[in-house]
Amino acid sequence: MEIDLKNLDAKQIYKLMTSIIVPRPIAWVSTISKDGVYNLAPFSYFAGISSDPPLLLISVGRKDTKEKKDTWQNIEETGEFVVNMVTKEILEKMNITALPFDREIDEFEKAGLTPVPSSVVRAPRVKEAPVNIECKSFEIIQIGKMGIILGEILKVHVKEDILNEKGYVDTTKLQIIGRLGGANYCIITEENTIELKRPDKR
Repeated sequence: MEIDLKNLDAKQIYKLMTSIIVPRPIAWVSTISKDGVYNLAPFSYFAGISSDPPLLLISVGRKDTKEKKDTWQNIEETGEFVVNMVTKEILEKMNITALPFDREIDEFEKAGLTPVPSSVVRAPRVKEAPVNIECKSFEIIQIGKMGIILGEILKVHVKEDILNEKGYVDTTKLQIIGRLGGANYCIITEENTIELKRPDKR
């Protein structure tokens, strides 16, 4: 079957892409507004794009009212944000923060989560998350209705029990959640990973 995207509307294209480009890590982004209101929202159009300089990317859309989502507005206003990683234990709380709350609502309170101070940015970290990545805005590129936000990584907080003997994160201990299509998610565990080393040059 051949699918011509010119024959699909934006919603159909989104559903097609998110069912093919899987699994996607979830950027659970915490920000603070210029008025001091905390915001927390998940985004699965998320990737690391450079290590020198250390940059990541999140793609943030608009509300039904066509306004920029609170995450986008807050990053424009403050230039800062934190990406918190999602595990099985906090998946349901993450799902609560995906609801379209009004701008003055604190999603930390709604989801029963604990905001803790970051080291170098004003935006809080999610205490319950095993990894927190403090970022400052590097560049925001507007493409159509989307804001492509490039963040420079400043500090990374990692719970020690998921580190390996070399001091890096053991992905199987982290048991990160991946976003699939529709309402589906996956969990990366030791049982469902494959180790495959690169072959020697011949």
